[in-house]
Amino acid sequence: MTGYAFDDTEERSGVALSAYLRQAATASGRAAEAAAEIDDLLRTGLFNDEIADEVDLLPHIRPPHGKSVEDCLAVIGGHLRQFLAEPAPPAQAPPQTSWEWKERFPELSQMLGAYFHQDFSLEYSSYREALDDYVSDASESDLRQVADEIRAFLVVNESDQLLKESAATLGLGILPPQGVRLRRWLSDMREIVLRQTRG
Repeated sequence: MTGYAFDDTEERSGVALSAYLRQAATASGRAAEAAAEIDDLLRTGLFNDEIADEVDLLPHIRPPHGKSVEDCLAVIGGHLRQFLAEPAPPAQAPPQTSWEWKERFPELSQMLGAYFHQDFSLEYSSYREALDDYVSDASESDLRQVADEIRAFLVVNESDQLLKESAATLGLGILPPQGVRLRRWLSDMREIVLRQTRG
């Protein structure tokens, strides 16, 4: 499903479902849980009063001509079951959707989006002040996670252009400090975070 238009077929998964399956390869049980929820939803019925509130929260899928929402969910369920029968290894390639970027790098997305956003200069007088604020709010496990994510993020973004686009997707709303390349700045922040975890 791309946006709210359904682009999955029985033969191949669409853009959004492919992104979900790549993420499911890194989180054991995620696809099984989704498949079970879809099966339960189809058994119960989309218009059952007991689940009306939950169904209202779901994206409103626009099925292809001649198909129902139930048909679309059944197609997704089929892809999930196929994935469960033949699990794929975690993808090493860059994510393909903004959702996938944020799922793959959740703590880095939190740090960039919440501390280095477009209104950064209204809250902080320096880059270091913003980073110190993040570090003071983060748990030890979050700091280790963001350090690991920065390392992986730099590896998966081989070109500087892709790195810039990907960082913006994760929520970076400002340029790095003057005279410092984005790759160097992220590496420097990783080192500061690692020093913090070592006490």
